[in-house]
Amino acid sequence: MAKTFHLEPLNRKSFYGKAVVTTDNNISTLRSYETDVATYNHETNEMKVKGWYSATTMRHINAFLDHFGFDTCTKKQLEEQYLRD
Repeated sequence: MAKTFHLEPLNRKSFYGKAVVTTDNNISTLRSYETDVATYNHETNEMKVKGWYSATTMRHINAFLDHFGFDTCTKKQLEEQYLRD
């Protein structure tokens, strides 16, 4: 059964429901503005980011990284470390 929660921001009050994480079958998926932008595999500890979309979505991605114990990053670092198809 899938579990869903609203992601908490790192340095602001709220994402106003625009960043939602759903976990199903040991995979957590970050949905930003109705688009799946990142996944975390709990079994392999692998983080995948599907692309860079906007500054706001980057804040969502960084909060997602932080939530699962990964370092936050810049756009360049994200592209080098986590960008996957």
